[in-house]
Amino acid sequence: MKGTARALAVLTVLAASAVTAVATPSGAQAAECGTTNVALQRPATTSSVEAGRLSAANAVDGDASTRWSSGSSDPQWLQVDLGTTTGVCQVDLNWQTSYAKAFQIQVSPTGTGDWTTIYSTTTGSGGTQTIPVTGSGRFIRMYGTTRATTYGYSLYEFAVHSGSGTTTPPPGGGGDLGPNVIVFDPSMSSANIQSRLDQVFATQEKNQFGTQRYALLFKPGSYQNLNAQLGFYTSIAGLGQNPDDVSLHGDITVDAGWNGGNATLNFWRSAENMELFPVSGTDRWAVAQAAPFRRMDVHGGMTLASPNCGWASGGYIADSRISGTVSPCSQQQWYTRDSQVGGWNGGVWNMVFSGVNGAPANSFPKPPYTVVPRTPVTREKPYLYTDSAGAYRVFVPSLRTNSTGTTWAGGNTSGTSLPLSQFYVAHPGDSAATINAALAGGLNLLFTPGVYHVSQTINVTRADTVVLGLGYATLTADNGATAMSIADVNGVKVAGLLFDAGATRSAALLQVGPAGASASHATDPTSLQDVFLRVGGAGPAAVTNALVVNSNDTIIDHIWSWRADHGSGAGWTSNPADTGLLVNGTNVNAYGLFVEHFQKYNVVWNGNGGKTIFFQNELPYDPPSAAAWSHDGITGYAAYKVGSSVTSHEAWGLGSYCVFTADPSIAAYHSFEAPVNANVKFHDLLTVSLGKGSITHVINDTGDAALPSAVTPHTLISYP
Repeated sequence: MKGTARALAVLTVLAASAVTAVATPSGAQAAECGTTNVALQRPATTSSVEAGRLSAANAVDGDASTRWSSGSSDPQWLQVDLGTTTGVCQVDLNWQTSYAKAFQIQVSPTGTGDWTTIYSTTTGSGGTQTIPVTGSGRFIRMYGTTRATTYGYSLYEFAVHSGSGTTTPPPGGGGDLGPNVIVFDPSMSSANIQSRLDQVFATQEKNQFGTQRYALLFKPGSYQNLNAQLGFYTSIAGLGQNPDDVSLHGDITVDAGWNGGNATLNFWRSAENMELFPVSGTDRWAVAQAAPFRRMDVHGGMTLASPNCGWASGGYIADSRISGTVSPCSQQQWYTRDSQVGGWNGGVWNMVFSGVNGAPANSFPKPPYTVVPRTPVTREKPYLYTDSAGAYRVFVPSLRTNSTGTTWAGGNTSGTSLPLSQFYVAHPGDSAATINAALAGGLNLLFTPGVYHVSQTINVTRADTVVLGLGYATLTADNGATAMSIADVNGVKVAGLLFDAGATRSAALLQVGPAGASASHATDPTSLQDVFLRVGGAGPAAVTNALVVNSNDTIIDHIWSWRADHGSGAGWTSNPADTGLLVNGTNVNAYGLFVEHFQKYNVVWNGNGGKTIFFQNELPYDPPSAAAWSHDGITGYAAYKVGSSVTSHEAWGLGSYCVFTADPSIAAYHSFEAPVNANVKFHDLLTVSLGKGSITHVINDTGDAALPSAVTPHTLISYP
C-alpha cells in the first residue's frame, strides 16, 4: 500500500443472509508487527466454560494441547487483560474443531462494555487463523456470534502481537468506508434491502447508549416499496449529487413504539439528500434532539409525532422541500431553515422559521410561530456522494448570505467537490496521533461509523479543512483531553460528529480558535453542522465547557449540547459540567441551538454582533437544593446569558423549561439574562414549568412566573 491510495472497497449488501463485515486496515500504513505474544500468561476471562478443565487460562498458556471451551450457545467471548493500553497488529487463533463461523475481534480501554471492533467476519474457516488488525486497548477479546457446530467455541491458543499499528497515513488518502457503512444499489431486490434495513433497526431501535453506529447509503436510482425505520445512531442518505438523484418510493419512519409513543427520547438519527414518495402521502418523523432532516425532497406531507400524538420535543429541518403540509401535532418546539413547505399546521410552544418559503405568518405566541424572512449567513453541510463514474466524493456547499429556500431546487447546489483521495478515512481504533499526522499532511478527515477514543487533542490547523462524520461517528475524550481543537483559520467545516465526555474532566470537548482569537473570517467562516456534545448517559463523564467558540464569524448550524439527565452516570456529582456553549468570538451566527441541563449557565455569549435563531433548553433537573444552585444572591443560573460587556446581540425564538425533580421547591430567578441595551435585542421568548419547580421571570426582572400549577408558556414578544 505504500505510496498508493487504498482501494475503495465499500460493503455492498447482496442479501440479508450474505452480508459480511470485512476486516480492513484502519486507514494507515501498517507499522512493523512484533513477534512476541503479548497475551501469553495474561489474565483471561470468558463468558462461560464447558467444564473446569477447559478454562480461559488454557487459551493463553502457550500450550497447544490445552484449550478453552465455552457453553453451547451464542454469543460467547474470551477476553484477555494485556495489562496496559497496547497497540495490536495481529491476532492468531488456533481453533479446535468447534470453531466460530461468525466472530469479531474487539478492543477496549476498560473491558466493561466500551468495545471497538477491529475485525469481523461471518465466514470463519476454523483451523489456524492469522489476522492482521489495527487498534489499541488494554483488553482484547474474541466475541463469537455464530458457532460452526452444535458444540461451544473452543480455542487452543489466542495469541496477540503488538506494534504501534499505525504510522504516517498514505499520501493519497482515501480508503474503504468500513463495515458499518451499508451501501444499497437499485439493482438489488426490495426484499433484500428491506431485510437489511430491518436488521439494523432491530439492533438500534432501543440502543440508546450503545456503541453501534450505522450509515445506510443509497446509490443513485429508484427504490420501491421500502420502509426504512431509523433507530439510534442511524443515518440514511442518498449518494446523488442532488436529492432527486435517489428516489425512495416508501417511507423513512421514526416512531416511538419502543417508548409507548413518547418521542422525547428519539435522539441521534438523520435523513439526508433523498427524494421521498410516502406511501400514505405523509411521512412520520417523530424525533427529539440531534435528529436532522436535511436536503430532503418529500412529495407529500410530514407528521412530527407518533400516531397517538404522544409527547415530542425538538427537531430540525434544513435545505428541504416538503410539498404537502407539516403537522407538528405534539411537538413542543421545532426549527426549520432555508426550506420550502406546502403548509404548516400547528405547534405547541415554539415553532421557528428562517428563510422558509411557505412558512406561516409571524404570530407568536398564538399560534407560536416566529418567522425570520431570511437567514443571515449560511453554508449547508458537506455530504458524501458518487460522481458519474461511481467514485466517492465530498461536496462542500458555498457560503450564502440572506438566504431563503433550498440550494438545489433550481439546479445543482453551488460549491466545491473534493475526491475521497483528499481525505484520510478514519476507522475506530485509529489514534489521535495518526489522525493528526494525516491532517499535518494536508488531508481532510472522514470518520467512518464507530466510537473513537481520543486521549490527545485532534488539531485542525489548515484553512478550509473538511471534517465529516458518517453514521454518528463518536469522539470520546479520554484522560481529560479536549477531543478536537480548530485553529483560528478560515473556512474549517466540521459536520456529523458526536463528541462524548470521558470520566476525567476535560476543559472542553470541541474548541474553535484559541483564547483571544482575533482574525476576521467574514468571507470564509468556520462552520459547525450537526455537531452534538454529550456529558454522561453512556457512563460517568465531566467537562467544564462542552463547546467553546473563540473564532470570529463562526456559523453554528444545529447542535445539541447535552448534560445527560438519564442513562449511566447521570447525576449531580457523576456528570458535572458547567456550560454547554461558550461564545467569545464576534459576529457568530447560531441556528438551531439545543443546550440542556448544564449546572451553571447553559449558554454564555460574550462576543459582540452575535445572532441566534431558535434556542431550546431545559434547566438541570437535579440541583439538590436552591442553596446548592445559587450564585451572587440569585437562585439558579440563566439558560442563556449575554455577557455584561456585550453591546450588540439579537436572538429570535428562545424557550427554556424547568422540571426540578430533586427539589421541586426551587424557583429559578430567570431563564434569560442580558445587559439592558437597545442593541441587545430578543424576540419571542418563553418559559414553562413542567410541573416541578418554577421560573420567576422570563428575562432579567421582566416577565411573569412560570409555575408548576399550570404547564403553560409565559412569553415576551420583545425585549427590551
